[in-house]
Amino acid sequence: MHLRYVRYFLAVAESLSFTRAAEVLHVSQPALSQHIKLLEEDLGTQLFDRSGRQIRLTDTGEVYLEYIRKAFQALNEGKRAIHDIADLSRGNIRLAVTPTFITYFIGPLSKQLYELYPNIHLQIQSVTQDKIEHMLLHDEIDIGIGFDESHSPNIITEALLTERLALVVSNHHPLASHSSITANELHHYPLVLLSQDFATRVQINDHFRHIGIHLQAHTEVDSISAILEIIRQTSLVTIIPENITRHKQDLIAIPLPGEQFERTAILMRRKDAWQSVAMKAFIKIAHNTVQHAKLT
Repeated sequence: MHLRYVRYFLAVAESLSFTRAAEVLHVSQPALSQHIKLLEEDLGTQLFDRSGRQIRLTDTGEVYLEYIRKAFQALNEGKRAIHDIADLSRGNIRLAVTPTFITYFIGPLSKQLYELYPNIHLQIQSVTQDKIEHMLLHDEIDIGIGFDESHSPNIITEALLTERLALVVSNHHPLASHSSITANELHHYPLVLLSQDFATRVQINDHFRHIGIHLQAHTEVDSISAILEIIRQTSLVTIIPENITRHKQDLIAIPLPGEQFERTAILMRRKDAWQSVAMKAFIKIAHNTVQHAKLT
């Protein structure tokens, strides 16, 4: 069995089109079809149902695809392991984080990593919690920073820091001089919040529902940076981690009504993933950053 044939199968299985797969692979469609036929003959089973207007995987094709994906995942990890240098003179880390960490944690973390290991290449994406889990399971990233609500048994986690959420206003807002706010007062101030797609928004809704408050957002956005700019320019208020206001004199954090609103941030990794020397160093630096910045 040629590895090339298996790669061809994967391309067709993921696009469910011989035409599109041939374009991606830069081969002719007849040649691609012939290679897939040879693979089926070698395996002694039909991988694709070609009887309809659109091809689809057979039951055996579905099973084979699952194993092929795992095999290529292992091959890619093996390639990275070969290039893993013990002295950290080079390395690559693919990181995904939920949006709140971009604002206050990624800067100090990147600073420490660069100062200690300037040749480690760091790729950072800001995505939702569900997306982080998906990317970990499909070997699209090496590590994620999210919240303690991972649902997959194939993801392992470790606590990183505790975030406390607060009501945040601009320093020119009428509430800026307040040291606290009641539930009744909160209803009088229009809110700008992250959209419903984000874990932070879901947690905010759940927290206030638990204490009998129904929040109504005046404005919803998908960016923490946009929220901060709106707060600075308008009389709207928001609910975000109070750590975001650190070293920002134009923003004021006010404790929320009821019990303290806290959540645990976690490091997330795929259970069976190769852990490079660079990754081990990154995890240690992440914990050191929390202590150094006094974010616990």
